[in-house]
Amino acid sequence: MNIRKKRKKVSRMRGSKTHGIGFMKKGRGSGHRGGKGMAGTGKRADHRKTLILNMEEEYFGKESLKAKPKNYTIINVSDLERLADGKNELNINKYKILGNGEIKSALIIHAKSASKKAIVKVEKAGGKILFDNGRPNKFNETSPRS
Repeated sequence: MNIRKKRKKVSRMRGSKTHGIGFMKKGRGSGHRGGKGMAGTGKRADHRKTLILNMEEEYFGKESLKAKPKNYTIINVSDLERLADGKNELNINKYKILGNGEIKSALIIHAKSASKKAIVKVEKAGGKILFDNGRPNKFNETSPRS
């Protein structure tokens, strides 16, 4: 089987002024090329489809909706006593307290926010949660939501 490499058009058209375009004025502007840069690479275009399909990153499609970033980290009620380390006041202003676990000691906790269950559990142990932005504790329920 004889496999020969195809010669490029440039080498075949050495003596020609127009290289097979037709008369000279026709192939002059960038319109003959199909536009500048990435023109013609849209969703339904075929101008530079092979160029786009061989790109590594995703070219077509939209970015999905993104959630707002949370500016706090979470901590559970079960970790509060360990963090307090014998003190009766705990300052964790960048944390949100969640209600997983149990607490036995009465603590005054300064936190960013807290869940209803966490507030109930801390108040049941005799402590209270104070929020860093000065808003009052709006969940004064005696039983947590199931």
